[in-house]
Amino acid sequence: MKPFDKNTKILIVGLGVIGGSYARALSRQGYRVRCITKEQKDIDYALSLGMIEKGSTEVTKETVEWADLVVFALYPHIFVEWIKQYQHLFRRGTLITDVTGVKSRIVDEVQGILRPDVEFIAAHPMAGRESSGVEYSDDRVFVGANYIITPTERNTPEAIEVCHRLGEILGFARITQLSPEEHDRMIAFLSQLTHCIAVTLMTANDTPMLEQYTGDSFRDLTRIAKINDVMWSELFLLNREALLAEMDAFADEFDRFRTMLREEDGEGMRDVMRRATARRMLFDKPKANQ
Repeated sequence: MKPFDKNTKILIVGLGVIGGSYARALSRQGYRVRCITKEQKDIDYALSLGMIEKGSTEVTKETVEWADLVVFALYPHIFVEWIKQYQHLFRRGTLITDVTGVKSRIVDEVQGILRPDVEFIAAHPMAGRESSGVEYSDDRVFVGANYIITPTERNTPEAIEVCHRLGEILGFARITQLSPEEHDRMIAFLSQLTHCIAVTLMTANDTPMLEQYTGDSFRDLTRIAKINDVMWSELFLLNREALLAEMDAFADEFDRFRTMLREEDGEGMRDVMRRATARRMLFDKPKANQ
């Protein structure tokens, strides 16, 4: 494995909103970036803005062999199928990473089938947008955000360090490590449950013309209900047990709050609100210069 420096050649597979944001950040800092993606129009868009130096809609030996580091920004099942079909094209010593939102099953499967002379170090950028497509990519979403590396016993210290360096280059404020299993338990609460709440809140009341009366609190709470149904349903099913456990815990907590309201326990509700306010302050993004 080569050291990660300005000579590192980076291939992004899947030039959507996250893949495109990686391309913007890396090209802006002088790294050589190419891509493989489905649509020529997305390649043309990225070329016009200098996000990549070259792109292809076909998986070719020349394109894959060129890269030292390959970033996969694909739906989980497509990522696995890509590895099965095309891993023979990797050059010996290639390092690959991903942006996948669920780790345990994906990491285990990919590392289990991957050639021994190619290493997969998994990572999850905790940033994104509710809109999909490269035209919505924006590397500013990484500033102040969290980046989680999920190594296993199959990973080398050198690969973990390269992945950590990639997070720094992209601009993430906090870079941490969890096992794939720890990651999935955490993500079930921090990301997947919140999307479930936003989606069901939008479908819980179908009174016409509510959008004419809403305030910012409802808009803020339901922003992520504008959701990619294909991707998120797959992520939920891949992390089914952990997500169900968090949904049950949330339902229990909501029921306790409901009981306080029914029993007119104002002080109990205020205590929950005070604790919620104090904890919420811990989740504010750090300033960019911190």
